[in-house]
Amino acid sequence: MHRARWRPIRAERPTLWACLLAANLLAACLPAMPAVAQTEGEGLSPTLANIKATHTVRLGYRESSPPFSFLDHSNRPIGYSLELCDAIVDEIGVEVDDPNLKVEYVKVTSDDRIPAVVDKKIDLECGSTTANAERGKLVAFSPLMFVAGTKLMVPKASGVTQVADLKGKTVVVTKGTTNEQAMHNVDAKQSLGLNIVTAGDHEQSYQMLADGKADAFATDDILLYGLIARHKSQDKFRVTGDYLSYDPYGIMYRKGEPQMKDVVERAFRKLATNRDIIPLYNKWFVARLPTGEKLNVALSPQLEEAFKVLDENQ
Repeated sequence: MHRARWRPIRAERPTLWACLLAANLLAACLPAMPAVAQTEGEGLSPTLANIKATHTVRLGYRESSPPFSFLDHSNRPIGYSLELCDAIVDEIGVEVDDPNLKVEYVKVTSDDRIPAVVDKKIDLECGSTTANAERGKLVAFSPLMFVAGTKLMVPKASGVTQVADLKGKTVVVTKGTTNEQAMHNVDAKQSLGLNIVTAGDHEQSYQMLADGKADAFATDDILLYGLIARHKSQDKFRVTGDYLSYDPYGIMYRKGEPQMKDVVERAFRKLATNRDIIPLYNKWFVARLPTGEKLNVALSPQLEEAFKVLDENQ
């Protein structure tokens, strides 16, 4: 499958929307990795050496995490995260002196995405993954690419406006997500007696709500808006409640490879320096998606600041 190239588009700067915390908290929540200089003549790191030997980069994608990683009408993986990974692949090509690297797309789920990175089934995970300290013990993350938080999707006719209104009711979460833990935490803290059930991916979670098997679906707010737009169900469902978690997103790759870390961060800095990263954001969050939906989710001031910091560090 060939990689699609993106071209920056012009977009009016939309009204900024609020997030929970400043984006630079991402750096504080992950374990620090000491910088290791790449000495002249030193061999490539394991991931890069394998890529050079096989001429292939394996990208993990999600089937139903719009606009980050999802399938178009031809079942081709597309999305914001995949385009960021495309830029990293270009930078890997420079590092291993192979400008014609092939890309192999590998489907992953919220439950198996981290093992897929650790077990070397994929080289980059291009989805909607929260970077936190716990996961940082197992994998490495790119610079911040988005900030989200857990909210609730409920039927429009429902009287639910906050999590306390779900006392004793059924909430579906996608297995292996930070949202699952967030719901268990709030359930214990507020003694809500929730029946928390899991589904294999976001599409299945959405379907459980649509089929009346759950009273609410809890996941990151941007994913809920993306699913509502994709299903054209604005008249059926709404997103509600306070943020129940803080979720900074990053691209995952294998931990303990300083050379790979340098390549990933260099790709992000180039996007920021060339002023390509904000048009790329607008392409997937503000403009109409290739599949026809339009989220119209403006760039947050925190994420905009994070992109500026990347530029300043060039």
